Amino acid sequence: MKTLTILAASLAFAALWPAAQAAPNSSLARALADPARSAQRGADARRRPAELVALADLKPGQRVLDLIPGDGYWTRIFSKMVGPKGRVYAVWPQAYAREAAGNVQQLQQIAKAYGNVTVQIQPGPALTAPEPLDVVWTSDNYHDYNDKFMGSPGSPVLARSAFRILKPGGLFIVIDHAAAAGHGTSDTETMHRIERATVIREAAAAGFRLAGESNALRNPKDPMNIPVFDPRIRFHTNQFALKFRKPVR
Repeated sequence: MKTLTILAASLAFAALWPAAQAAPNSSLARALADPARSAQRGADARRRPAELVALADLKPGQRVLDLIPGDGYWTRIFSKMVGPKGRVYAVWPQAYAREAAGNVQQLQQIAKAYGNVTVQIQPGPALTAPEPLDVVWTSDNYHDYNDKFMGSPGSPVLARSAFRILKPGGLFIVIDHAAAAGHGTSDTETMHRIERATVIREAAAAGFRLAGESNALRNPKDPMNIPVFDPRIRFHTNQFALKFRKPVR
């Protein structure tokens, strides 16, 4: 009888466990289920939003900067997660905005629909913000700061400015296409890749501490010696996702 009682209790706990596990991610689940994301939901399988957004520890009321937000894939998710008392800044440096006029217009429409999204085109490569931020997020664009079309300011400029505009304890999330070991920034112009170790070194030099990482976008089949737009690997590149924290002093 005692064994049966223990077994029944274990089964009851097991039944409750999935709900307990899901509870902390309920705001993310709601964001992913947003009907306005219907056109983008087909990309979820390859972009792995649940795993990656978890790096940012988003909470209602927070302030997030989504750098070079493309079609607003991440912006929509962040908007729902920080809620009406939060704010999402969708930001392009001027040099990049010239290359992405259609995306800028698209984000302006998203801003009207969501209410807590502000679209900004900033004049220079160093990020600015009207208030201290909880998260600075960049997906597949950290490497661009080394390229000619951006004026080649260098990615350390991005790391230092992200550090400056974050609150103490704030997070800098960097997702990017991986370059082969030892290549550093030498492939950014030709292959749109940057070495993971280089990003970690530059973020540390800016004052950040590595606080976590996701392997959700790792792909060992990527040879890392071809451009990310090559049809053989496009949308399936080997990518790293790094979580840096600004120390609390």
